[in-house]
Amino acid sequence: MTNDTTGTRVVPVVTRLGEEYSGTAQSGGAVRMSGVSPQHTPATRIWYGKVTNEPGYRSLPHHHGEAETGGYVLSGVGRIYYGENYREYLDMSEGDFVFVPPYMPHVEVNMSTTDKLVWLTCRTPDNIVVNLPDIEDASLEGYRRA
Repeated sequence: MTNDTTGTRVVPVVTRLGEEYSGTAQSGGAVRMSGVSPQHTPATRIWYGKVTNEPGYRSLPHHHGEAETGGYVLSGVGRIYYGENYREYLDMSEGDFVFVPPYMPHVEVNMSTTDKLVWLTCRTPDNIVVNLPDIEDASLEGYRRA
């Protein structure tokens, strides 16, 4: 297969464990690493990676611009806070999928104080992360740090 814009040959690419791209946008305690992205593969319209939150850690409030985001929880118990003053939330656990609409401010939280939260995330067109002003932990119902 050739890339129509450059005429170069495009082939499958494998990103091996430990070779993920870590120079991606971050937001506090949510650490993102990509396995497929424009930064290190021939991908042009997708970002696919792994997000981890250590026990009791959370992201900063943020949104993903124009990107639609899908997630799948591999292990752990997570919560996404959203809405006015982040008062609404959805809980997720191993095997759950989640969709976050474009431009929706949210906070991603590991609800466990002992176990890591690991999820796969896919967004298009890229890993857009717009960090917003931080909030007090106490304003997030049910959240506590490790």
